[in-house]
Amino acid sequence: MYNEYKFKTANPLYYGLLKKFAKENKDHQTEAEDLLWNYLVGNPWGLHFRRQHIIGCYIADFICIKAKTIIEIDGGYHSQEKQQIKDYLRTEDLERIGYRVIRFTNEKVFSDLPSVLDEIFNHVVKQLK
Repeated sequence: MYNEYKFKTANPLYYGLLKKFAKENKDHQTEAEDLLWNYLVGNPWGLHFRRQHIIGCYIADFICIKAKTIIEIDGGYHSQEKQQIKDYLRTEDLERIGYRVIRFTNEKVFSDLPSVLDEIFNHVVKQLK
């Protein structure tokens, strides 16, 4: 279904609108996203990550397409009940099309970046085996 579009992950019905939002998100990353991106973009694992990548009808904070892994960085509003339901449904949708979603809070990225990177690395390596 998504094969005809850039990177073969975007839903054509949403691509035009989401492309604009993805660019805005890239231009205005959160501090936690910026910090993690600085490690992902030059990672020693030799893996290619993208940021603010359109997949399905969503924009993933970070994605490693080869390992079919999405990394989401959650700010404070993700603790609200309505947002937790939306996040759950979003994760289900993304997993249905073959991706694994890993979530970290902003606080975790700031307070324990080494364990965040270890978890990402361990998951990605496991996916590639």
